[in-house]
Amino acid sequence: MMHSSRVTLPAAFEVAEIDNLAFLIANMLERLISHNDKIPLSPESLTRFHSRAVPNISVLDYLRRIIKWTKVEKSCLLLTLHYVDQICARMPLFTLSSLTCHRFIIASITVCSKGLCDSFCTNALYARVGGIPVTELNVLEREFLRAIDWRLTCTREVLQEYYVNLVRADSSGRFVLAGAESEVEDSDMDSVSSRSASPMDEQARHRPTFSLLGNREPSTILIDTATLAPQVSQGPTIEQNMAFAALQQLLRKPP
Repeated sequence: MMHSSRVTLPAAFEVAEIDNLAFLIANMLERLISHNDKIPLSPESLTRFHSRAVPNISVLDYLRRIIKWTKVEKSCLLLTLHYVDQICARMPLFTLSSLTCHRFIIASITVCSKGLCDSFCTNALYARVGGIPVTELNVLEREFLRAIDWRLTCTREVLQEYYVNLVRADSSGRFVLAGAESEVEDSDMDSVSSRSASPMDEQARHRPTFSLLGNREPSTILIDTATLAPQVSQGPTIEQNMAFAALQQLLRKPP
């Protein structure tokens, strides 16, 4: 069913309301998490971003909390999606799941804000808002920069493409871009069908496979992956095996 009262968003992401932007990003990440949570966890896939338990706050509420207390810029929110694509290209075993998403988000916002914005917060504040110790955020920050190979930036055009296609791929049917209303009526049936289907039906992969690329190849990687050096797959480290055993034991405990 089509959404009864659609919200028309501005054509450019810079003038969109930040709460609408947070809603769109959370919607996409939640669908990605829903798919990736079905992928069995293995010792070699454990990272610094894994929590011992699923945080009891939704992705949208977490983003809203960050927005409220850190005044994060819209470009940094969209760059989080770009960083997901970068890390998935470089680290094929990494999955954005209910155990990794929140730590990934706060690390992304911290790194991006400090690296690209004129005004930013201290790590102590980012950690408090993110709900983790500052020592842990410091470790996540270093791990995050290593994972993206210190490539913090992308073009404005790439961010705009993320924004436009987030609106098109939104599963709620709540939003439409200014100037695109005339296209909606002609494609109502197609858009309803695409939103009701699982975003991962066609490709069960460990990276985003939503239609965020428009007419490009069916991948959300908006960077030239040929320029990246994927990390060589290796067996789990001792630390990963110990962490995996501890996590499995924790998950087996009755609630």
